[in-house]
Amino acid sequence: MGVGPAKESVRVVVVDDQELFRRGLTMLLGIEDGIEVVGEASNGVDGVALAISSVPDVVLLDVRMPKQSGIEACVAIKEAVPMTKIIMLTVSDDEADLYEAVKSGASGYLLKDSSIEEVAQGIRVVADGQSLISPSMAAKLIDEFKTMSKPDRPDALALKLTDRELEVLRFVARGLSNRDVGVQLAISENTVKNHVRNILEKLQLHSRMEAVMYAVRAKLVELD
Repeated sequence: MGVGPAKESVRVVVVDDQELFRRGLTMLLGIEDGIEVVGEASNGVDGVALAISSVPDVVLLDVRMPKQSGIEACVAIKEAVPMTKIIMLTVSDDEADLYEAVKSGASGYLLKDSSIEEVAQGIRVVADGQSLISPSMAAKLIDEFKTMSKPDRPDALALKLTDRELEVLRFVARGLSNRDVGVQLAISENTVKNHVRNILEKLQLHSRMEAVMYAVRAKLVELD
């Protein structure tokens, strides 16, 4: 039992059909400060069941697995335990997998060649309500943003946002963290978190990454 301001460990479930990789990752994460691996599974079906029974903070999901894909498992987990964050951890650098992961509600997408430090930091960032993506995939996502069709008139859902929420969304779409957005707008980090939550609810979205895609498509932010 901790004392003072110490935070509880981030509870993590690892789901991957490659046993050697899964066990190695579980072992390495187990010695990371502030992270506790509470279970592991070798396929999507078992991963969903484990997530429902243990309600972890973060689930690491491989994209391609037997019985049920990581994308399908992501959808099922977000429906059953919506507060649980999902990071897709995969060898796939296919942008189609990335887009499907974002649409399915994943908060992060990392390639398996990421260092254990990158994975551990990604877990902490996602658990704190942020989003992340491998640098090698970020350029592909930005390219997709640039080629998205742009509406001729403002989106009806965007009209529901307040001026402050639009400001927050524009900063989020530029990749700023909640803390940095707060600095820019001279408001607290918790206030930014509340704005982000309201934005997602009003726009009927599941993650910050979806909000970024929406902001670009609705011409709320321009990417260079």
